[in-house]
Amino acid sequence: MVMEADREWMYEGRIVNGMFSNKWGDKVDESVAFALRHPECVNGGTAIRCPCTLVKCQNKKFLNVETVKVHLYKNGFVPDYYVWIYHGEKEVHQRCSRSVRVSVSETDQMVSDNMNHTTYHRMVCDAAGPEFNADEEPNAEARNFYDMIRAGDKPLYEGNSKHTQLSAAVRMLEIKCRHKCSQAWFDDMSNFIQELLPPDNLMPLDFYSTKKLVRGLGLPVQVIHCCVNNCMIYWGDDSDLNSCKKCGHARYKQTHHMEDGKMCHPSDAPAWKHFDGCFPDFSSEVRNVRLGLFADGFQPFGQSGQQYSLWPVVVTPYNLPPDLCMKEEFMFFTVLVPGPTNPKGKINVFLQPLIAELKSLWGVGVQTYDISKRQNFQMRAALMWTINDFPAYSVMSGWSTAGMLACPHCMEDSDAFRLIKSGKQSWFDNHLKFLPINHPYRRNTKDFIKNRKVTKQFPGVRSGDEILQDLNNRGLRKVMDVDAEVVNAAISKTCGWNKRSIFWDLPYWREHLLRHNLDVMHIEKNVFDNIFNIVFNIPGKTKDTYKSRDELNKYCRRPQFAQNLVTSKYPDVPFVLNKSQKKDVLEWVKKLRFPDGYASNLGRCVDAKKLKMFGMKSHDCHVFMQRLLPIALREFLPNRIWEPLTEISLFFKQLTSSSLTDEDLRNLDEQIPVILCNLEKIFPPSFFDSMEHLPVHLAYEVRIAGPVHYRWMYPPERYLRKIKHKIMNKAQVEGSISIGYIMDEAAKFASFYFKEGDPTLPLKEKRNEVYLDDIVDDDMFEIFKPPGKAIGAEGKQYLADNEYTAAHLYILMNCPEVQPFIDVFITEKRRQFPNLNDEVVNVVTEQEFPSWFEKYVCS
Repeated sequence: MVMEADREWMYEGRIVNGMFSNKWGDKVDESVAFALRHPECVNGGTAIRCPCTLVKCQNKKFLNVETVKVHLYKNGFVPDYYVWIYHGEKEVHQRCSRSVRVSVSETDQMVSDNMNHTTYHRMVCDAAGPEFNADEEPNAEARNFYDMIRAGDKPLYEGNSKHTQLSAAVRMLEIKCRHKCSQAWFDDMSNFIQELLPPDNLMPLDFYSTKKLVRGLGLPVQVIHCCVNNCMIYWGDDSDLNSCKKCGHARYKQTHHMEDGKMCHPSDAPAWKHFDGCFPDFSSEVRNVRLGLFADGFQPFGQSGQQYSLWPVVVTPYNLPPDLCMKEEFMFFTVLVPGPTNPKGKINVFLQPLIAELKSLWGVGVQTYDISKRQNFQMRAALMWTINDFPAYSVMSGWSTAGMLACPHCMEDSDAFRLIKSGKQSWFDNHLKFLPINHPYRRNTKDFIKNRKVTKQFPGVRSGDEILQDLNNRGLRKVMDVDAEVVNAAISKTCGWNKRSIFWDLPYWREHLLRHNLDVMHIEKNVFDNIFNIVFNIPGKTKDTYKSRDELNKYCRRPQFAQNLVTSKYPDVPFVLNKSQKKDVLEWVKKLRFPDGYASNLGRCVDAKKLKMFGMKSHDCHVFMQRLLPIALREFLPNRIWEPLTEISLFFKQLTSSSLTDEDLRNLDEQIPVILCNLEKIFPPSFFDSMEHLPVHLAYEVRIAGPVHYRWMYPPERYLRKIKHKIMNKAQVEGSISIGYIMDEAAKFASFYFKEGDPTLPLKEKRNEVYLDDIVDDDMFEIFKPPGKAIGAEGKQYLADNEYTAAHLYILMNCPEVQPFIDVFITEKRRQFPNLNDEVVNVVTEQEFPSWFEKYVCS
């Protein structure tokens, strides 16, 4: 049985002359009776889906028959419900999608003229649209149509006549959307249904396969680019434009540009731009890659294990946004120099394959597929610089970082000297040459080396051509040459060079403004350690020893610190804390608490018995140097000592900023020689080793190569930790690391093809992060919904009266739901006392509001 063909009555004639029409009511009764004759559409024997216009109904909610009639009289039918597919009607009326029925039935055997159109066949035909023509060769859209038609014909499993593969998939999707279920719930429910059904069922396995089956039902999506200034959209005749025709803004962001003159990426720095100018053919292709290289050794067996030194060599690209550079996902493990001995100067032997590949990538390149433009191109690559700690700097560059010529910038122009008593090298009074020629410190013969005025100036950093010519003139050899060891050993006695680095084989190496980076991480740590040890007078580590006191007045005029010939004791110096001051500082450090993830627990490093700190990592020193040192020493040291220490602290803080202007860096470059000279006026010459000298060159390197955090050792050190964790077989350390890395890379590559999407940068939740969506109590006040959770085991603590009052007041004053009552309280007080100022109002509110609020609410 079918219902009456004309359905216009559903939307016409419900109300006539202000009264419900009897004729319309009779047709409603017929329609409801029709629905009751189809058991598959009836729930509980008397309930059918209500087709009224209410949002909660609209064929979604089952109601008893009489309620459905009342809803229809009151609200009318849901729009366009000409075919009662939710109430048992299985035949499509000709007025609905007639052209679709005809075209399909004429062209495909699987949809024949005698076919009994089910609800889901009609759904597929409606989704295909009246313009669908099956006479043509099936395209992707047509194939989706035929796939859904087949799915609508196949029963879910043999013997099931109620649901087909398509109907089950659509019903599951409808339930998911109606109840706002997650994809994880959908997958779990699909797996559970699979366990209930026979093994040969056609039920989709998960959300992905379900979505794939019904993909033709959705509306087509077209992504249209628009100008960032909303001037136009790239559509129609403008779809191929690469820039806005109104404001000229580029359509695609292919390169990084400086903003407000601030350097926040190596591409903003002069070194990058200088290289572009030297090799325009390379820089013209923005997809060519710039690389950084770092190498460092580590002990795989820990401090107590056998002596073993492994040297991984890793490269990382800089053609990435600032927030992706130097991340673990973009570091590529290229060479592993085996142990057990430290390769030292012979590391170039193991770098030969890497250098050969870098030369090939520069001269020839490699064919690469650009997925964004869907085209192949010849990608080339260039190594920009190396990143190493100071000992490894010598291994990679060939310039010795030990002795009086240790500074790779000053080279032979160093003024370091050997101390008479201690026999150590000192860079004391080595920074006056960096000052302006008329600076008064140059004529100071009292606070620096006595009876000496400094007139020389720093000649500047040598260029790549000058260094290469020097290497050629001296005849230095690469370590791979047969007679390299003998020749280089003889030459190294007269200069700072100990070999010819293999990096000079790269055809572009000489053009770089900076080839090897001074590591700010280790320099900052060493400067902090020396300051802390001498201020706290740590035995065995302080540079203020009896030898340094004996030789102090041989270089400077500081008789007040000389040995007392009567008592044979040395007087106290103003830059050393006494015992009680040390206790105060260490107790303060022990009680410090930082935001989660900002720093480690420095309290664990405090040794209250020996009055020192131990076990501080590089990042601990970084935080203490930049944030705590000026505060910790403020009350205990004279201003003339505290101020230079604060200045060196602020220098490192500004130097390590994520963005800097050229003006900022020039100011730092001018300030650091003065800061070091002020420290020379305080500390003895033994304090100034090469680590206290190197900061004078750091601002220059940042000005040339860009922000520090792209060129320091923090990311490489973290990556070395990852490599170390791959050691599963301590008998074969190198093989274990290599296999672990290869497996990681294979898994990473395969994961790009998982249906979940691109896993390159997975979302890593913080260890105490909680999302507000996880809190299900909607009645909870906002102040009790913090985006975090407690750390550690819970415990009980009884509050004192003043603590309870403070906690109560804090909650009331910071709870948005209480704010209207605070406004009422303040209004009443201002009405009683019109002359109250804001400061008094705040005090009165804190004192009287809690008790007033309690009475107000209770009344």
